[in-house]
Amino acid sequence: MSKTVGLDKPDQFSLAPDPSRWKALAFIALAQLMVVLDATIVNIALPSAQHALHISDANKQWVITAYALAFGGLLLFGGRIADLWGRKRTFVVGLLGFAAASALGGAATGEAMLLGSRALQGAFGALLAPAALSLLAVMFTDAKERAKAFGIYGAIAGGGGAVGLILGGFLTEYLNWRWTFFVNIPFAIVAAVGAYLVVREPAGTRNRSPLDVPGVILSTTGLVALVYGFTRAESAGWSDALTISMFIASAVLLATFVAVEAKVRHPLLPLRVITNRNRGGVYLSLGLAIIAMFGLFLFLTYYLQVVQGFSPVKTGFAFLPMIAGMITGSTQIGARLMTRVAPRLLMGPGFLTAAVGMLLLTQLDINTSYAGVILPAQILLGLGMGTAFMPAMSLATIGVEPRDAGVASAMVNTSQQVGGAIGTALLNTIAASATTAYVTGHMALGATNPELLKLQAMVHGFTAAIWWAVGILAAAAVIAVTLINTGRPGGTSVTGPGTGEDAEDEVRIPVVAH
Repeated sequence: MSKTVGLDKPDQFSLAPDPSRWKALAFIALAQLMVVLDATIVNIALPSAQHALHISDANKQWVITAYALAFGGLLLFGGRIADLWGRKRTFVVGLLGFAAASALGGAATGEAMLLGSRALQGAFGALLAPAALSLLAVMFTDAKERAKAFGIYGAIAGGGGAVGLILGGFLTEYLNWRWTFFVNIPFAIVAAVGAYLVVREPAGTRNRSPLDVPGVILSTTGLVALVYGFTRAESAGWSDALTISMFIASAVLLATFVAVEAKVRHPLLPLRVITNRNRGGVYLSLGLAIIAMFGLFLFLTYYLQVVQGFSPVKTGFAFLPMIAGMITGSTQIGARLMTRVAPRLLMGPGFLTAAVGMLLLTQLDINTSYAGVILPAQILLGLGMGTAFMPAMSLATIGVEPRDAGVASAMVNTSQQVGGAIGTALLNTIAASATTAYVTGHMALGATNPELLKLQAMVHGFTAAIWWAVGILAAAAVIAVTLINTGRPGGTSVTGPGTGEDAEDEVRIPVVAH
């Protein structure tokens, strides 16, 4: 049976804190860093890999898309496997599989081998990512310790992509593109060995219910169709017949999935996980924020390298202020205030601060000063996103039954992955349309100075899309403040999931009794 107890009232069935939990956090954080930076590290190396393996321009997007489809499509399945097998076992298997897939990618001799390795990386990443977050959810139950742990995790989740740009620049410029794959192997092996030795998953937290096969099929195909629809929209356009078909298929499949989950006895995604207004608010606001951030990484990378002439390494270092801001926001602001104020009072202002930083970037032109505009914008973006990410990561899994921790964690990653796919496609399309319109309206300049027109049009496209990103971040702030109404952790208590309903003003940690 399941029993819910308050944070400050542990009962006879609660487990003493694991003395190795902080060591475990180090290895979990290392694994999370590997997964997050892999999303951007390959972007830097892609031109070199494309040339070396003779990949056509039409097919180069599949190096990114193959990973995104497997990762995004299998996340809910991976979260359920973590609940069924055990998070530690799933975590270690995911790490070793990711290492093997990375070795295959680094040794690729042709296009098919590289694309296959990227799909395998995505599949094992879908096992690894929800297992990592759910391990934190079940190992750190004290409010203050949880705040610190998720502060570190949130900083990595937010800043890992920028770290990938730095590392990718170094490896591509001074070694070769293959090392953007090989670098994952030591990360994965160290994290797997460390996790095997020090992670102690609390007893009684598995969900041994039979696997919901229809749910797996419907969710996987629905999410794959959704991610592929946005990915294809970027290259083929929003009016493309296949793009529209993918969106229609995704809507039908995911709607059927929800209907099935409401009726089956052992659902893949218990609807109680997402219908709680606080967790639903986190998933929605986090997904919107990622839309803005992924588009920004892409635009700033191109702006610095193409317009300003930065090298890959210099471009990577140019993102350091954002990383520093995210670490500061997560560990010094979010973690310190999380046990003192309600999460919405961190997430709302955090997303608004990031929106102000994004607003500064709407002032970009071909001669913009890095120190005068880009540096302060990145600091604001980092501080805002770090402050917001930290309580979001924690709140997304707090109050769920331990047996649902894996799938609740998978929903966090799903919102990020889908948000990233939407952000790249949507903002890229907006930028391309604005660029084309600018060229059409300035044909006279093109006749006298075509190179200047090309750069001005590109920057105009970036700023047009960044304006949308400002609005998206503002919407994320409104959603966070409106939907998320839980009190501060450790202060008041909420009706726990063991009662069958999630209350909205207080927080409780569920403890399973045997």
